[in-house]
Amino acid sequence: MVINNKHLACVFLVLSCFGFLPKSESIPQLGIVARLEQDSLIYASGFRLFGESVGRVLSPSIPEEHFQQNIVRIKKAQCKLFLCNVFFPSTMKIAGPDVDEKRVLGYAGTILLRAQKAGVPCIVFGSGGARRIPDGYDEAKAKADFVLLCKKLAVLAEKYDVMIALESLQAAETNFLTSVRSAAEIVRAVDHSNFKLNADIFHMMRGNESPESIVEAADILVHCEIAEKEKRSFPGIQGDDFKPYLRALRKAKYKGHIFIEGTTTNPSNDMPLCFKYLTRQLQEVYSEK
Repeated sequence: MVINNKHLACVFLVLSCFGFLPKSESIPQLGIVARLEQDSLIYASGFRLFGESVGRVLSPSIPEEHFQQNIVRIKKAQCKLFLCNVFFPSTMKIAGPDVDEKRVLGYAGTILLRAQKAGVPCIVFGSGGARRIPDGYDEAKAKADFVLLCKKLAVLAEKYDVMIALESLQAAETNFLTSVRSAAEIVRAVDHSNFKLNADIFHMMRGNESPESIVEAADILVHCEIAEKEKRSFPGIQGDDFKPYLRALRKAKYKGHIFIEGTTTNPSNDMPLCFKYLTRQLQEVYSEK
């Protein structure tokens, strides 16, 4: 039998009705990071949420007329544009000795204002190149200065009713905040309702970080991303087992979404495949007693 998205939805309903899922639990909704132009494929694959990049959708370098056209396209899309990622370009330093705070905050203000106008509720804050610090630089000072900057970013995010989700990255992409635990430390220091944590399971696996870090950060975790460890492929291409991390999300009583952020050369095949593959693993985890 071919399992389609309607079948999967029925499975979840049956599990819930017969008590296999506690009534207080809900399986996280899946989203995917993909181009706005792929909206029809994203929808046909089973997703109802997607993410784009700041550079393609919200950047101050986009002329206002073009930005307004983006808003029209976003509103006409079948899927909800839930997030934009790559908050800062690598040429704009946000950590270390070369931060131009006025420039950073001016840029961020435009992004967050445009996110509000476009109805995008979340900005994922990875930006590995922008936050890389010089080798040998005092990391404690970098963290203290970064917290002060992020407090100001959080105030801007509140002004425009947008959530900033700080993402830990693997060491191959940056040398600053390379674990969920280190990113969580920053989020707790910022202590603002519009500045929370993104746990990227791909980066966690690359850094051999325990799923327990997700549980430890349960109170500040608002977003989660995922891809396969070896090639950052979509779930199901290599067949990675994500269940230990999905169990951690369940244990943490995670209420957010899970977004696939990976690479593919065959989106028409890989998008529906990964939706079904990850849905099955979620189904298994959330039906465990």
